[in-house]
Amino acid sequence: MSYHELFVSPSPVFSGVQKTFEEAEYVIFGAPLDVTSTYRSGSRFAPLTIRETSLNIETYSFRAGIDVEDLKIHDLGDLHVTSEVDETLKRLELVTKDILGTKKMPVVIGGEHTITLGIMRGISKKVALVSFDAHLDMRSEYMGRTVSQTTFMRRISEQINPEKILEIGTRAVCKEELDYAKKSNIQFLTVQQIRKDGVEKTNKKIEKLLADYEKFHLTIDMDVLDPAFAPAVQNPEPDGLDMHMFLDILCQVCDQRIVAFDLVEVAPHYDNGITAVHAAKTIFEALCQVEKTRKG
Repeated sequence: MSYHELFVSPSPVFSGVQKTFEEAEYVIFGAPLDVTSTYRSGSRFAPLTIRETSLNIETYSFRAGIDVEDLKIHDLGDLHVTSEVDETLKRLELVTKDILGTKKMPVVIGGEHTITLGIMRGISKKVALVSFDAHLDMRSEYMGRTVSQTTFMRRISEQINPEKILEIGTRAVCKEELDYAKKSNIQFLTVQQIRKDGVEKTNKKIEKLLADYEKFHLTIDMDVLDPAFAPAVQNPEPDGLDMHMFLDILCQVCDQRIVAFDLVEVAPHYDNGITAVHAAKTIFEALCQVEKTRKG
């Protein structure tokens, strides 16, 4: 072994375990786009912070009975983003297509939620879209922008037309969004309804709603959690899910049908690290559940 291999390490890689790109089944990369934030910026720091956090929590999932260290993961590093949102989305589209073309799953750490639009453009086949989010993000435009973290889901609906859009954890909307969701047959499960039904009934409802779809993209905005559990997000919204209820539902959703996965909207500087811990744990649990169903 040479001295540079012994004493010099690359920047942190997610989970601390790195397979070669060729060996990998899950390919992680950061997308630190942080341009259209409507309240608090800072999500550009999330990919590195979540990576660092992932090195300091245990990797075994009792929910799945699988250790993240046994997964074939490769961390590419961070996408080169620009201040031009459209250019960054185009790069996301191209990189997503590239990874999917090698039969691997892209796992993208944002960044603001607008990145999901670029990822969805990169998924060539028709898929459903499952989103955990406090917000519907279906405004037609906001502050003069038609492509932003408050409008991206509407652009996905209009431009990509997924087989289905299902939003989970909704609790912050405007009338325009409600009208559009109803007109477009976009379904959402509110936190109030989830809490009333409980995890078991909610999971059965989600299973039924997704039963007819062979593939889907999963996106998680960490503001789906109550600010007590995730204070360092870009648009915190009270009355959210607690961590164990969120994971109980998420783990039921995660199976072999997921073709790509992103996690967004962590703004690390607004707390002492707890949101990044929950973000890293969320990625661990989601990937372990996917692996469990893949290996059967």
